[in-house]
This record gives sequence, structure tokens and C-alpha cells, in this order.
Amino acid sequence: MAIKFYNPTSAGRRAGSVIDYRAVLTKFKPEKSLTVGKRRANGRNHHGVITAKHRGGGNKRLYRIIDFKRNKDGVPAKVLSIEYDPNRSCFIALLQYEDGVKTYILAPNGLKVGTTLHNGPDSPPELGNALPLANIPGGLEIHNIEMNPGQGSKLVRSAGGVARLSAKEGEWSVIILPSGEMRRVRSACRATIGQIGNLDWINVSIGKAGRSRHMGIRPHTRAKAMNPIDHPLGGGEGRSNGGRHPVSKTGVPSKGGITRSPRKNSEKLILRRRKFGKHQQRPQTVNV
Repeated sequence: MAIKFYNPTSAGRRAGSVIDYRAVLTKFKPEKSLTVGKRRANGRNHHGVITAKHRGGGNKRLYRIIDFKRNKDGVPAKVLSIEYDPNRSCFIALLQYEDGVKTYILAPNGLKVGTTLHNGPDSPPELGNALPLANIPGGLEIHNIEMNPGQGSKLVRSAGGVARLSAKEGEWSVIILPSGEMRRVRSACRATIGQIGNLDWINVSIGKAGRSRHMGIRPHTRAKAMNPIDHPLGGGEGRSNGGRHPVSKTGVPSKGGITRSPRKNSEKLILRRRKFGKHQQRPQTVNV
């Protein structure tokens, strides 16, 4: 996959870059039966109160219905096309099963049009196939992983994401996530073989403010430019730097403070935590 650069006809064109979609995608209009309209909340709840700041505007999007469960077992499916999805960073693949049913899945890296994919325990551990962790050989790269059997995938769903199946013991499997976290997951949970495609997505430069607005991202005001009533870092005589470690508007540390509860039921499933930065501290283990 290639990143496309334009001639520097403006400041935004000079700094910006895009994915060369025509070199990757095979279809540019979605399957109509697998799309629904998507209404924007613009960061507001049902009372109209802003709960997620700096959202609003942006281009309209059709939501593509993705099959995250991959539970149609024993029926081969053929890849019809690789398509763009405005709702996620990775590409999606349109499948058609032998009985005529069409679905979208997250497209793994290297998936080709015309490939036949399978779901279920009897599927071979090959690129794009979905099967329980109990049936996947150790050491393989996986993505699109369930946290509970039959729930649908929750882990490793963004562009370039890949986890690794480390070990299996009884009804539990150990996976290493892209963050470095080592976690136990039930072996009955399903995962898809391979790494998610669109690896160059992380290297694209937005280039100008207008492209952020197209994505529905509005400008944000620096905390230290606010008044004291509006933010803990606001106020001061002249230009000040806050006078304390950076925090959010509600006082939560901004540089990676731990927000996960140590009393969470799934805490015991984490064998090794993700890598922490310079300003982060490991939470203390609490025995309940």
C-alpha cells in the first residue's frame, strides 16, 4: 500500500498526505442492503448536554453493518470486494456465502478478492478464517478477538492491529495484545487469523485543519487559556503554565493517569499490564 502526496499547491497540500485507495480498493460504493443511516449526536446526550467535547459537523456517513461474530459455520464464503469504511480506520471486505448471504468483515492484510474463507472450529488456521482460540495453533497472529464466547469481537479491530496467541491451558488461552498487555481469554472465544490491513493509516498526515473538520472534530481551547472557573489550569497573571501537573477539567491526570478500577472482575485475567509511560504509575493490587 502506498501513501499519496500531492504537489504543494497550498500549505495544506504541502503538509498533507492520503492513502492511495485506488491501489487497494476494488469497489467504491457500499452494498446497499448492508448499510443504515447514522445519526450524529455531536457529543451530546439525550438531554442535549455536551458529554464529549470538540465534536460536531463533518461529512455524512453511512454505517456499514459488520459481522463481528463470524458464527455462520460450515458455509464457505467468497471475498467479493475490498472496500473503504468511513466509520473505522481499517478496510472492510464484502463476503458472499454459498447460500447467497452477504456480510462485511474487517479485511486482514493480504486478503485478495476471490479468496474463500471459512468460519467455525473445523476451519483451517489460514488468513481471514475465524475459529475458536482452542483450535488456533500457538504463536499465530490474530485479530478481531472476542472477550466472551458468542459476544462478538471486541479486541484488536483498528488498522494494523495484531495480537499473538501465546499459550493455551485448559479452557483459557493467553494472548498478547498490541499494547503489550498479556491477558487470559476463554478458549471458546473466536478470533480471526492474520493482521488487520491498512498498515499505512498511522503514517498519513492530516495536513490542515479543514480535514479535521471533515471528520467531525472541532477545535479545542487550551486549558491554560481558560479562566479559573472553567478549568483547574486556568487563570494566572499573564501567560502562566498552569502551576500543576496537567489534568482534565474534572481533575483527572492528563498524562496517562490510571482510571481502571483495581476491583474490576476482569482484573484477575490480566497477567501482564501494558507498558506504562514515564508519567504513569502501576496501580496497586488490592485484595478484595
